[in-house]
Amino acid sequence: MSTKTPNGLDKLGLKNIGDVYYNLSYDELQAHEVNNGECKISTSGTAMCDTGIFTGRSPKDKYFVNQAPSNKNIAWGGVNTKIDKKIYDELLDITLTQLSGKNIYVTDVYAGASDASKRSVRFISEVAWQAHFVKNMFIRPNEEELESFKPDFTVYNACKTSNQKYKKHGLNSDVYVVFNVEDNMAIIGGTWYGGEMKKGIFSMMNYWLPLEGKLSMHCSANVGKDEDVCLFFGLSGTGKTTLSTDPNRALIGDDEHGWDEYGVFNFEGGCYAKVINLDPKSEPEIFGAIVKNALLENVVSDAVGNIDYSNGSKTENTRVSYPIEHIKNHKKDLQAGHPNNIIFLTADAFGVLPPVSKLSKEQAMYYFLSGYTAKVAGTERGITEPVATFSACFGEAFLPLHPTEYAKLLGKKIDKHGVNVYLVNTGWTGGPYGIGKRMSIKDTRACINGILNGSINSAKFETLDIFNLAIPKKLEGVKDNTVLNPKNTWSDKSEYDKMLAKLALMFQKNFHRYDDNGGEFDYASAGPQL
Repeated sequence: MSTKTPNGLDKLGLKNIGDVYYNLSYDELQAHEVNNGECKISTSGTAMCDTGIFTGRSPKDKYFVNQAPSNKNIAWGGVNTKIDKKIYDELLDITLTQLSGKNIYVTDVYAGASDASKRSVRFISEVAWQAHFVKNMFIRPNEEELESFKPDFTVYNACKTSNQKYKKHGLNSDVYVVFNVEDNMAIIGGTWYGGEMKKGIFSMMNYWLPLEGKLSMHCSANVGKDEDVCLFFGLSGTGKTTLSTDPNRALIGDDEHGWDEYGVFNFEGGCYAKVINLDPKSEPEIFGAIVKNALLENVVSDAVGNIDYSNGSKTENTRVSYPIEHIKNHKKDLQAGHPNNIIFLTADAFGVLPPVSKLSKEQAMYYFLSGYTAKVAGTERGITEPVATFSACFGEAFLPLHPTEYAKLLGKKIDKHGVNVYLVNTGWTGGPYGIGKRMSIKDTRACINGILNGSINSAKFETLDIFNLAIPKKLEGVKDNTVLNPKNTWSDKSEYDKMLAKLALMFQKNFHRYDDNGGEFDYASAGPQL
């Protein structure tokens, strides 16, 4: 067991602390997880935990304390909900009471690989696997760094308690995830889900960095042998993790990044991947990462520890967290130079967007602020056709500031560094979901390769109706180049035109949310025109 004592233990506000398990090794954590009855071990040596009734985040239970000066920066409404300081103080008392008189796990880590932009974060929990999750997901200080570690921000995870007065407080439920920007503190109660800690710090990085003129991004990133950097933006199900994990390119990270004056850097030191229906043939890197030191969430296994990845009886959101070192081809310092290419990924279930199109700077701003993908029919009761989903900057749920603040920074950086931007559709072709088919992964890879090796720039382009997107007529590696123009793949061209116009109207309706942001963000003309 670790005998180190963290700096500032007396400032935590906890009483009668029992044993303090500080930055335990992986072997120590696994021993605690098993001895505490928190985890079982799979046949690959991976710890398996359950996160209770919460198998995903609780976005309606996320709050920011309403106080100056942060309340003037936060974009209230939508994803950012106010909570009164008096109520926060009551919840803080509940949190500290729960963690007092207990053995606690204290884990000190960094968020951000860039020395110019990183934050020091301390996590406190009474659950071993949550310390394990944090160790996986963030950047691990070395022994020398731990000696002088001083947290910039502290997270208290009191998952075993809840707010029984939530109705009196006017809150959504007994679960709470609250951020106090001025006190550099977050408190969690009522939910065991590890992703609350990961995305909580992401939300705070999304607050801090843009105010310093640095862009925070919900994207994956990789770098080639010639040091060319590519960013992949995309919502869940668009292929962000899969497409950025490339045997010919080093992975910088799969989910959260910053872009400062020195280049792109990972916020994290690990990956957090969905494993429902995981197939070692289609995703060998992720499958190969599920070994000792990884942590599986809510998977189903037999008595021996053999995992059934097809079993979603606990949740479809089965997950694994693992240190990025488990991906053999990763960038060891988790950072690289300024991007050469940016790719916006969308899974268009309407089947009308091209497999790849090159965007102007104005179009890049439009599609960044739109953050489009589509849910497919059958995912929810009553849904019989695709449903458009728009999430500003491809990560609206984690943006404390107004989306245009991030877009301003993106536009400046595109101009300054001459970045090429593309829209890649990994969704349907030949018709909408239920009629058409999913885009071939080989064709998608060929489009990505054409972007990365620059061959797409020498292609001849044509223009997609209504959306005015520039489509290459031919790309090396695409088996049948007629697929590059989606209209060619539909048997009924008039139905294609109707569906294209229908999606265009959805884009226009969504973008009206920016009508009151002044001429600076009048990018509607870069979107579809009916």
